[in-house]
Amino acid sequence: MKKIITVVLLLVTSPIFAQTGNDLTKAKISFELKNLGIKTGGTIDKVQADIAFDPANLNAGKITAVAEAASINTDNNMRDNHLRNEDYFDVAKYPKITMSSTAFRKKGNGFIGVFNLTIKDKTKPVEVPFTYTALNAGYLFKGSFKINRRDFGIGGSSMTMSDEVTINIEAETGK
Repeated sequence: MKKIITVVLLLVTSPIFAQTGNDLTKAKISFELKNLGIKTGGTIDKVQADIAFDPANLNAGKITAVAEAASINTDNNMRDNHLRNEDYFDVAKYPKITMSSTAFRKKGNGFIGVFNLTIKDKTKPVEVPFTYTALNAGYLFKGSFKINRRDFGIGGSSMTMSDEVTINIEAETGK
């Protein structure tokens, strides 16, 4: 009985790609903003995603992703710890950042995904232009979008830090 429950839990909690049966093989989320007029940024290193995407049937597509806010990495431990506190990501209270698609549409050579982005229990719709490219071993999703950090209660009012944050996403799946 314990083995069956363990197998069921593994199946339910592992990333699954419903339509394609593909696994997420690589994911990178990076961000950048200006602070004191200088571009600065980092990455969020721990990401899981469920991707069911077929460019021939956009209405059936669904992408959900969960990133661990505590995995923020700016290559500066003191700054990383500061970003994890309640003025910024408050990772003790809000450990996850989530994105869930609501629609897809074709645009030029790429696509636009409409997602609900949730940070610190605040959900806002965002449009993510992205490309979908076949690779030898799978598929590459690559997109970029901008948010206002204050919409999500990140960092408060600042005279030195830009409100606009650019978020870049790359994800690879197997075939």
